Amino acid sequence: MTIDRLKRRFTSLKSEGRGGFVSFVTAGDPDFDTSLNIVKLLPQAGADIIELGMPFSDPMADGPIIQASSQRALASGMNLRNTLKLVESFRRDDSETPIVLMGYFNPIYQYGSRRFIEDAVGVGVDGLIIVDLPPEEDDELCQPARIGGLNWIRLVTPTTNSDRMQLILNNASGFVYYVSIAGITGTQPISASAVSSSIAQLRNATALPIAVGFGINTVEQVSDVIKNADAAVAGSILIREIEKALNANPISKSELVNNVLKRTNELSKGVIL
Repeated sequence: MTIDRLKRRFTSLKSEGRGGFVSFVTAGDPDFDTSLNIVKLLPQAGADIIELGMPFSDPMADGPIIQASSQRALASGMNLRNTLKLVESFRRDDSETPIVLMGYFNPIYQYGSRRFIEDAVGVGVDGLIIVDLPPEEDDELCQPARIGGLNWIRLVTPTTNSDRMQLILNNASGFVYYVSIAGITGTQPISASAVSSSIAQLRNATALPIAVGFGINTVEQVSDVIKNADAAVAGSILIREIEKALNANPISKSELVNNVLKRTNELSKGVIL
């Protein structure tokens, strides 16, 4: 029987009277060992849920910062098999922190959908966010994943109308990811007032927890989001710390890791209601 870590975590957050902080990093950026070190330490730095990007050569929803992180990971030899190995290594020391894989269908299709679901569950993945599979294609991966024990997390955007929202929310589980901007990741600041209105509408359509991301770069933005949502997601701002450290001379991998963790800790302080 699989453990629903996401449900357990959101229940725990509610009992603690606070929101959750979701940290996004790309698996294998800048290399497997450094990435694993970062992921292992994220919970200590304040991450309640870890969103792990599956490196892909042609992402459509990711901004330039996350695109570059995928390219670095791929150049270091990262692939879907190694992404699952990274999760497996993480689980040796942490059986509680939920891990969600985010990415695109092509690498999963190449890996084999059934095999991927079995292997993902086997290493301790808790859910999937697959950006390019619409609800019309639920029989391709969503339904087998749900049956296999993985949560299927849907994206809802500012342009999603009410009819489309109901279709999107079919078969959703774990939580709903509200995309705060009409665009790609890390390119525009979040509008707290617009998010507040959208979250109110979304609450009427689903009882699932709601996480907000795609434009969160400061602790103040985290705090604003948590007033209405159940969790805040930050990714580009964390990956920027990796990029900055790699551009330094000399490059210090330990400083790179510490900078990501320091930024995570800073942002996570905004979840206290």
